Amino acid sequence: MTTGVRRRMGVEERREQLISVALELFSRRPPADVSIDEIAAAAGISRPLVYHYFPGKLSLYEAALRRAADDLAHRFVEPHEGPLGARLLRVMERYFDFVDAHGPGFSALMRGGPAVPSGQAANALIDAVRQAARDQILAHLGVAEPSARLDLVVRSWVSLAESTALLWLDGRRVARAELERQLVHDFVALLAVSAQRDPGLAALLRGILDSEPVDGPFAELVAGLLALAPAGLPRARAEAGAHEVISSPRT
Repeated sequence: MTTGVRRRMGVEERREQLISVALELFSRRPPADVSIDEIAAAAGISRPLVYHYFPGKLSLYEAALRRAADDLAHRFVEPHEGPLGARLLRVMERYFDFVDAHGPGFSALMRGGPAVPSGQAANALIDAVRQAARDQILAHLGVAEPSARLDLVVRSWVSLAESTALLWLDGRRVARAELERQLVHDFVALLAVSAQRDPGLAALLRGILDSEPVDGPFAELVAGLLALAPAGLPRARAEAGAHEVISSPRT
């Protein structure tokens, strides 16, 4: 019988292993519920050796949370090709892939407070994720310097995606694919409401809808809203009202 020899890892390789192990455990339980002893056992090393690579418990937690935050922010990166509705739908699919795989850790990170071992650091990380998401969406819109209304729309939508994901984790009572599509609808709906009062946003929205295919998520929303128009409201009037949202902004 041969005895297996454990391969010796370099410092950076071991640090990366410990971060990966911590993230795997965070995907099952909130970070505050995961001990250094558990991380050491999962990594196949002793507790004192963990402290050789990380000076303290908080430094390991923060490194793991930083990795998770970077991963989450990257979910908003998407090639600037094709209709915006399809792009946002792919972004939401990747976002919910992360939420689905890291439920307890995602929930603890987003909610902060006592559930996260280093609340201040976690808050800074999630603020960075929100900023990165906001910047990516503006890049998709082709806007470098957004107006106050557009900035509010984009930031509100990012917050809505976050809160929707947190609520979904509490029982998963709505189909994930349905929520992903709903959030894409929510984006153009928020934009349409603000476009009524902003000529620049109205022009932006017209451009977005002009490039939307008939089977795209934005066109799907417009058709669905028209189908909900009261029977006493002539279809032509309902269509004119929908057109007014994007062509006749109020001052």
